[in-house]
Amino acid sequence: MSLDVQRHLAAVERSVSSVQRDGQSARAVILSRSFATTVEDLWDAVSNSERIPRWFLPIGGDLEPGGRFQFEGNAGGLIEDCEPPSRVAVTWEFGEHVSWVEVRCARVDAGRVRLTLTHTAPLTGHWDEYGPGATGVGWEMGLLGLSLHLARPDAPKPDEAAFAVSPDGKALIVGSSEAWGEAAIAAGMEPGAARAAAGRTTAFYTGEPVKDDQAGSGSASL
Repeated sequence: MSLDVQRHLAAVERSVSSVQRDGQSARAVILSRSFATTVEDLWDAVSNSERIPRWFLPIGGDLEPGGRFQFEGNAGGLIEDCEPPSRVAVTWEFGEHVSWVEVRCARVDAGRVRLTLTHTAPLTGHWDEYGPGATGVGWEMGLLGLSLHLARPDAPKPDEAAFAVSPDGKALIVGSSEAWGEAAIAAGMEPGAARAAAGRTTAFYTGEPVKDDQAGSGSASL
């Protein structure tokens, strides 16, 4: 699969904020991207159990408010709130860790709509080690899959594993990790710590060693 990496990187707006959730300090990782489709089509792509596996992961469960869902080999959770075709809020449960995801769909103008995804997680040592990229890069890869699906709904889903180790896949991961490092700095994280965390995120996703200039711990919180 040939990909215009820079176009896809530029299509995503990234931000980070410090929040409180259930009385705990937390961090919200926020991604936004627009698509050439309708709100109804975008909502169907992110809420229809038959379409979700075409761009993300196989999903099971009761996809109704109060129901529980489970992504194959990944997280599951509770659908806390749902307002078709504009908003859904869920818990994101992976092992013993619980965080929260909210997805909003909104019309931008004629022929374009915007998806905004907010993933909020309690502040832990994991944040100091990887920063927002641990969450942000994964979701950004998901939004790439969504973009390809919306553009060609009947096309087969690309092989994720093969893409991740391809030159384009690695370039996207590196670019996304670096961009999330800059988003962390813009939110107040110490630059050295943010860029070191971005390097560790890149290494995690690519399976390649952390570069020497990114190996420092630089532990710091927003």
